[in-house]
Amino acid sequence: MSALVLPSFPASGGALIASPCSALREQVLQRLDGRCRPVHQAHGGADALVQLEKGNWQVLYLDRRLRDLDVEELMATIQRRFPGTQVVMLDSHLPEAPVSERRDNATAGVLAWQAPALSKAQEPDPQSVADDPRHEPLPGMIGSSENMRRVYRLVRLVAPRTTTVLVAGPTGSGKELVARALHALSPRAAKPLVVVNCAAIPDALLESELFGFTRGAFTGAVQSQPGRIAAAHGGTLFLDEVSELPLGMQAKLLRFLEQKEVQRLGSSDTVRVDVRVVAASNVDLAGLAGARKFREDLFYRLSAFPIELPALCERRADIVPLAEHFLNCMAAAMNMPRLSFATEALRLLESHSWRGNVRELQHVIERASILVEAGDTVLAEHLYFSYFQKIPPAMAIPEA
Repeated sequence: MSALVLPSFPASGGALIASPCSALREQVLQRLDGRCRPVHQAHGGADALVQLEKGNWQVLYLDRRLRDLDVEELMATIQRRFPGTQVVMLDSHLPEAPVSERRDNATAGVLAWQAPALSKAQEPDPQSVADDPRHEPLPGMIGSSENMRRVYRLVRLVAPRTTTVLVAGPTGSGKELVARALHALSPRAAKPLVVVNCAAIPDALLESELFGFTRGAFTGAVQSQPGRIAAAHGGTLFLDEVSELPLGMQAKLLRFLEQKEVQRLGSSDTVRVDVRVVAASNVDLAGLAGARKFREDLFYRLSAFPIELPALCERRADIVPLAEHFLNCMAAAMNMPRLSFATEALRLLESHSWRGNVRELQHVIERASILVEAGDTVLAEHLYFSYFQKIPPAMAIPEA
C-alpha cells in the first residue's frame, strides 16, 4: 500500500484540505504535522471555493474524487482566480485496490501531481475577466461588481447539476432572484419552480403544505393534496427563510433530502420525488446549528454548495446601475418620459448605507419617481431614505 507523501512547503501561509473523505482529510492533517499554519478543511469542491474566496491559502490539497463538482473544471477555475495557490491532487483510495480494501483503507491517498502556480505574466487580465460571459449578470439581476461576478460564476457552475444549494445573504439582497436563475439555467427549467416561504406558513400547517395529505387526514381535509414538494417533481423546490422551520419539521425535511421520498399525512405509502432543493437564509445557519437552534445534519445537507450574496454596501459599483434600472421601470409603468438623476442625487445614493439592501434602494427610487412629478430629473430633494424622514407638505401636496 502506498503511503501519502506530501511536498515540503514553507511554514508561512496556510493549507486547505478539500475532500469528501474525512479519513483522507485527517491523514493529510497528520502528515502536515504543523508545517503549515493555519490548516482548514473543506468537505468538497464547492466548500473549497468558498474557503478560497475568504482566505489566502498557500496550498490546496484537493481530492480528485469529488462528489459535487467536476475536478478538471474546478482546477481551471482555481488556476485562473487563485494563481498564488499551489494545488496538490490526491486520491482518496488506490485505483488498483479491491473495493473492500478501498473502503477500509481510505486513508491510503496518493500524491498524483502538483499544478504550478501561474506566473505574473499568466495572471488573468481584469478586463478579460469582466468580459467573460460566465461572469455576465444572471437573468433578472443587475450589477457587474467583482462581488457579483463571483456570484454569477458560482451559479453557472452549479446550475446544471442536482447539487443542493444554500443561498445566504442579508434581507433584500436578491436571494430569490438567485434561486430563480439557478432554476432557469438548469436542465429543469421547463419543469416547475415551487417557492415556499417557511416563515409565512403556520407551524401547524407546514407538514401538510410541504408533504401533502389524504382525504380525511384531519378536519377539513375534504380532498387529497399532493403537497408542494411533490408539486415540484422534476423541477426545483425553493425554501426561503429555511431557518424558520421548527425542529420537528427539520427532521422530516432531512429525511426527504436523504431518501427523496415523501409520505403524505394520513397515508402509509411513500412516493419517490425528483426535486432539486435550493434553500435561502438571511441569518447565519452555521451559528444556529452551533447553538443547537438548527439541526447540524440538515445544515450540512442544505449547504452542499453555499453561495453568499453581498450586501449592497459591499457592491457600491452597482448602486447607480440598479437605481437607473429601477427609475426606468417606474417611469415606464407610469407612462412617464425617461427620467435621469442629478449629480447630487447620485452622490447621495452612492454614500447611503443601504441597510435594507437592493429592496430599500428600489423603494427609495419608487418614492422619488412619484415626487419628481412633471420634471424629468430626480434631484437630491426627491430622495427619502427613511419612513421617519418627512416629505415636506409643499412637495407632498402640490399647489393648485
